[in-house]
Amino acid sequence: MKTLIIEDEKAALRNLKAVINEVSAGLEIIGETDSIVDTIEWFQTHPMPELVFMDIHLADGSAFEVFEHVEVKCPIIFTTAYDEYALRAFHVNSIAYLLKPINRNDLQNALDKLETLCGTAGGQTPPFDFMKVMHELKKEESYKTHFLVPAKGDKLIPISVNDILFFYISDGIVKAVDRHADAYIFSQSLDELVELLNPRDFFRVNRQYLIAKKAITDVSLWFNGRLVINLKVPVPEKIIVSKAKVSEFKDWF
Repeated sequence: MKTLIIEDEKAALRNLKAVINEVSAGLEIIGETDSIVDTIEWFQTHPMPELVFMDIHLADGSAFEVFEHVEVKCPIIFTTAYDEYALRAFHVNSIAYLLKPINRNDLQNALDKLETLCGTAGGQTPPFDFMKVMHELKKEESYKTHFLVPAKGDKLIPISVNDILFFYISDGIVKAVDRHADAYIFSQSLDELVELLNPRDFFRVNRQYLIAKKAITDVSLWFNGRLVINLKVPVPEKIIVSKAKVSEFKDWF
């Protein structure tokens, strides 16, 4: 895997290269830069590498400035002596954030993660859709995990998405029911909730119900090729999956 190293400390560079040699023979170091200016010039004059190791604090500023001048379309492993930039690193193709001095285990874990994401076993080139993979990971990070909902009086209380078994519409009002069968009023529409929640966990079975996978106890066959979903808590009415949605529901489940 063709690899670029961006590092301005000679001792750190020697250490990183030594650990790379110990961990992976599949990494081919094709370039080394030690400043923002040199790094920008390197990207502008060379083909895109398959992996970048990037120190954050360089002699002439923060390495994040590089992304203001060039579009880096490959996975990045950040290397730094500081830990306050981890969140920012995540937004620029970072697959790992390694604190110096870098050791064998940390690097191996980072490369294992890269292999899992992109299928790079045996030093093979990551597939072209790496950016799509990163986009999906970032999107998943943005899904709601908690909501603030009105309670009695003038209070708002936090509700964990993990506790919610289903959402439904009753007389034009959206409600959520949790694992204790308690109901809460939501201001969002079901359409809005579909966008806010992870589609791996929730499925819009019809116009009235949005259900969590973990809430399902079993599924009954119904008339005309439809299904009835049975949940762990009582529901106001039968939850019916139309014939047109049965295949999609089975694929989701």
